[in-house]
Amino acid sequence: MAKTIKEDYLHSDSGVSGQYKNWFLDYASYVILERAVPAVEDGLKPVQRRILHAMKEMDDGRFNKVANIIGQSMQYHPHGDASIGDALVNLGQKNLLIETQGNWGDIRTGDEAAAARYIEARLSKFALEVAFNNKTTNWQLSYDGRKNEPVTLPMKFPLLLAQGAEGIAVGLATKILPHNFCELIEASTKYLRGRKFELYPDFSSGGTIDVTNYNEGRRGGKVRVRAKIEELDKKSIVIRDVPYGITTTQLIDSIIKANDGGKIKIKKVIDNTAAEVEITVELAPGISPDITIDALYAFTDCEVSISPNVCVIVDHKPAFLGVPELLKISADITRDLLGKELEIKLGELYEKWHYTSLEKIFFEEKIYKELEKKHESWEKVLLAIDKAFVPYKKFLNREITKEDIVKLTEKPVRRIYKLDIDELTEQIRSLEAEITQVKYNLAHLVDYAVAYYEGLLKKYGKDKERKTIIKLFDTIQAKNVAIANTKIYVNRQEGFIGTGLKKDELVDECSDLDDIIAITKAGKMKVVKVADKTFIGKDIIHVAVFEKNDERTTYNMIYTDGNSGVSYVKRFNVTGITRDKEYDLTKGEDKSRVHYLSINPNGEAEVVKIILSPNCSARNKEFDFLFEELDIRGRGSFGNQVTKYPIKTVKLKEKGKSTLDGRKLWFDETFGRLNTDEKGTLLGNFSGDDKILVITYDGNYEIIDQELTQRFDVSNIALIEKFDPLKIITAIYLDKEKLQYNVKRFKIETTTIHNKFLFIKEGEGNKLEKVSTEEEPLLVVQSGRGSQIRKAKFKLVRMVEVMGWRAIGSKLTDFSKSVEMDWEVKGENPQRELF
Repeated sequence: MAKTIKEDYLHSDSGVSGQYKNWFLDYASYVILERAVPAVEDGLKPVQRRILHAMKEMDDGRFNKVANIIGQSMQYHPHGDASIGDALVNLGQKNLLIETQGNWGDIRTGDEAAAARYIEARLSKFALEVAFNNKTTNWQLSYDGRKNEPVTLPMKFPLLLAQGAEGIAVGLATKILPHNFCELIEASTKYLRGRKFELYPDFSSGGTIDVTNYNEGRRGGKVRVRAKIEELDKKSIVIRDVPYGITTTQLIDSIIKANDGGKIKIKKVIDNTAAEVEITVELAPGISPDITIDALYAFTDCEVSISPNVCVIVDHKPAFLGVPELLKISADITRDLLGKELEIKLGELYEKWHYTSLEKIFFEEKIYKELEKKHESWEKVLLAIDKAFVPYKKFLNREITKEDIVKLTEKPVRRIYKLDIDELTEQIRSLEAEITQVKYNLAHLVDYAVAYYEGLLKKYGKDKERKTIIKLFDTIQAKNVAIANTKIYVNRQEGFIGTGLKKDELVDECSDLDDIIAITKAGKMKVVKVADKTFIGKDIIHVAVFEKNDERTTYNMIYTDGNSGVSYVKRFNVTGITRDKEYDLTKGEDKSRVHYLSINPNGEAEVVKIILSPNCSARNKEFDFLFEELDIRGRGSFGNQVTKYPIKTVKLKEKGKSTLDGRKLWFDETFGRLNTDEKGTLLGNFSGDDKILVITYDGNYEIIDQELTQRFDVSNIALIEKFDPLKIITAIYLDKEKLQYNVKRFKIETTTIHNKFLFIKEGEGNKLEKVSTEEEPLLVVQSGRGSQIRKAKFKLVRMVEVMGWRAIGSKLTDFSKSVEMDWEVKGENPQRELF
């Protein structure tokens, strides 16, 4: 019986289970509503709101010690000074609502602010204008009932989107990314005008951002953020900023970790960060800067992915919204607050007009003389004055109250004799004009709100331009940029491959992200991940790093079928595979045997000599086979019969040439990358030794190879094409010192690749304007404006002889801002460039 009573109590609402249920819900609600999640009305968490309210109470235009602000805020916030101090520093570092003085730390480096007693703060002019108005604020008692505090501040700006917010509550979290000040105001005015708008994050730390999957900041969306990395020279690169939420210390630690893990190879990292972020990375000898930049994005915090999650308090409940909805709510609140302010002002103007009119009548009609008459009591005096106003009440906008009359009687006597009636009349006219204007603004509230936003932009928009560049990011395959940080070994007889077989045969260097392809004498093929030790099958004849979707590497193979004894020849590619699955390259019969296998990176087709068994009945026991006579098929094909007689051996007789067309290369102007995926502009068909010519606007040319990992600054590229050493290059460049355009024609005589050669005159401001590799380029030059426009055509082949690449060139025309130049192209309207 006692046990039953105890169990009933434990599971009842008043028992432990019930108390846990109720208390937990109370706690969860408190954390969500009072600590972690901002309110949609003003974009502030309670602690932030209380700090700003305390600062407004203290505001006298001068800076206050942060320690004093914390103490003032503790009258409203039921938590310790540490949480208030952290929130205050966080607000100050956003550089919007609070002006700071002293060492407030640095979000880029992770340096903390100085102690509260050493730093100072005050409300910014912007905060005073957009966040405070006692007349439109709803108030509530503070936690101890001693003070009044705002329920929400009357915020007339999308603060939540400008500052961003982050918080973790019970069962939910919020992460709102900061947006650009000017773009928020422009979007607000567009919304009020009924036009479409777009908003994307902007970070004070700069960097670049890919917003392809931003999804308006909703759950499930994400953005990719990258640091800006530049190549200083062939031996070092420099990082110019850090991704949002990452400090320079974290970034350097991630680079060192990637180096220690063998993902990248560097000599050292130097942090030169001061007013601007500058982290220099010195590369190990022989390491490509382009590949290292890609590897930094792939393996370090130079690129981070951020998943936004817009959660705010709406009507005392958490709600998941999108960034456009937040902005619309903010704009609507701002419009309504402005309307409320106008209504309050209109009421005040009416009151002022009413009393000024009373005052004018009181003195102009000499009603004040009732004060000089002898009445039985003060009440009789007030009644007499009220009666004297009866003929004029129809001109007033409300009834005359006793308080109005008492206020009139309190006017100084000297005022009675020195009153300027004309001044009162002018005041009334001024008030009526103000009333008319306020009524107009109320009737055109949207226009008024737009003008308010435009005023904010004009007053506070300076130096608040976008700092984070929006651009598409290319997808970096980690294993394509990972350096070879391990070695693969093979025990051919036992059939094992791996990084741990250091006593066996070394095959190649590879990264731990690579896949390895292996083929056995029995014709079995497997693709496996790099591991310490993996069994493939006995008698391994080929091991190499596997490149997925490689359609150029061709396998030439001759094998004997174990069932029929017939020998077959085949050529095939290995593209898509399932890792760790065993594939049969023969007919799959037991005792099948591979006699010959060659791997050809460009589809080469060699000539082999096939020697048959001396005991066979074949008339010719030796003959040649040309692989070029065989088509390339899939790996699962059985191949063509080469002989029915047993083969003794197959020997290479003559190395083959490629049977494939040249590889087509494209240049993707969006990402500044070479590719074989048909993205961008086709550069042409390339054989193994072909090179690419790159000419840039800074006046350099460079001959490069076909490596796809190279990066290019698209904004600086004037020409990129397949290199032909016989072509003549025609270039026009600006000589800033002499204020003239020079023209030169030259052939490239250098043979060194990946070296830049300056072919224009060296000097500050000199830059390439036009370049062409056409045989007879025709240049159209236009100068002047309006009716004074003049055009001239230049056949540069007749004007300028071919000269050395170092030559300065000949003068073409004088420099003028009105000059436009372009090549004339047959069948096309040349696009003109102004420079």
